[in-house]
Amino acid sequence: MLPLAYATPTAIVLALGGLITCFAGYRLFRIVLGFFGFIVGIMTATSMVGSSSTWTMIMAALVGGVVGAVLMVAAYFIGIGLVGAGLAVLGLHVIWAQVAGGEPGTIVTVLVAVLGALVALSVVRYVAIFGTAIAGSWTFIIGGLALLGDPKALVAASAGDVWVLYPWQPAQGDWWVWGFWVLLSLAGIIVQLATTTKTAARKPARVKG
Repeated sequence: MLPLAYATPTAIVLALGGLITCFAGYRLFRIVLGFFGFIVGIMTATSMVGSSSTWTMIMAALVGGVVGAVLMVAAYFIGIGLVGAGLAVLGLHVIWAQVAGGEPGTIVTVLVAVLGALVALSVVRYVAIFGTAIAGSWTFIIGGLALLGDPKALVAASAGDVWVLYPWQPAQGDWWVWGFWVLLSLAGIIVQLATTTKTAARKPARVKG
């Protein structure tokens, strides 16, 4: 994981990047893919190296971030499918946690992800808007809470485990976070729908390449 000293600058990046993603993710889809690829690359790379050397950790973070961003942008043609798969898996985890508790099995998760990807490719614009609004709003919340000193958010902002950024079951008393997430996501969706209506006919073609 990243040294805790870097949690604040990381939180700033997450908050700003999340806010832009939430309200302009569809119009800046390539940039958004690069941003999240960079974040995932950092988290993945730093989880693979030891924490004994700060410089080693920093170099791993930079290299991992660049590689992650390049790979995600290179996957631009399947980006919408990835977003759809991610949204489907997100919904599966939320519903499963509330109904059955725990996490769904690997086979169920894979099947739902594939189905989500196929559906996404048939409704490109809406998947991009909904996906970026939801992911961006949550990323903004994590960054914002970390800047306000929330201990769990600080851990998430510097964590080596990518999935720490996306806890499915907030601790007791933290359910307001979910409410704010929903409201901010809806705001991002409304703004993106309103600001991309005139270019909707052209954007899907650009998204596909």
